[in-house]
Amino acid sequence: MSGTADPSRAERMLDAAVAGILPPGIRVACRAIRQGDRALLMPDEATSISSRKGSMRDASGAARQVAHGLLAEMGLSGVPVVRAASGAPVWPADVVGSLAHDDEFAIAAVAAAASISGLGIDIEPAKPLPAEVANIVKIDGDVLDGVDETVATRLLFAAKEAVYKAVFPRDQVILGFEDVVVDLSAGQGRTNTGRSVQLVWCLSPRIVVVAFERA
Repeated sequence: MSGTADPSRAERMLDAAVAGILPPGIRVACRAIRQGDRALLMPDEATSISSRKGSMRDASGAARQVAHGLLAEMGLSGVPVVRAASGAPVWPADVVGSLAHDDEFAIAAVAAAASISGLGIDIEPAKPLPAEVANIVKIDGDVLDGVDETVATRLLFAAKEAVYKAVFPRDQVILGFEDVVVDLSAGQGRTNTGRSVQLVWCLSPRIVVVAFERA
């Protein structure tokens, strides 16, 4: 749950930071997760999400509430974003999108499939990644040059998650960290399945990475 004293202000700050990195055609918005956000799930969404844990359902409700608003901006009001058996969100026809959350914030990204063929997003706290996790995430070929060392591996973690979300709907292939190579200096992620996507990110107030491939 959000530990911020003023969730609305925190949302505005994060929205502004993300807006500054987005390429044309991609919409992103966030929400501080509040206790009870599970009530924001539409009936079909609630049924599709198997987790009984209240905090997870609150995060799912927050993420989908944001997604509903973004879809409404595209003229698609009242459309549920159910969870597929794979765990990926199911978007309306002609739309690509992605959802993510950490312990405090949920975030969503959407775009028209006519302009963006693959889209992924991830959010992480702007804190160092534990060493035992960093050792799994980073592989030979990853380039972290030019990024603050204290958050570089956390950014790498988020980037690989975003790349995976961007390519999975098309390839339906489960990828591990070792299957994605990220070059932060070039703003690019590549998979061992032959996909190459662009990356943009912000580091404050939270780490947010958007991975996308133009149609």
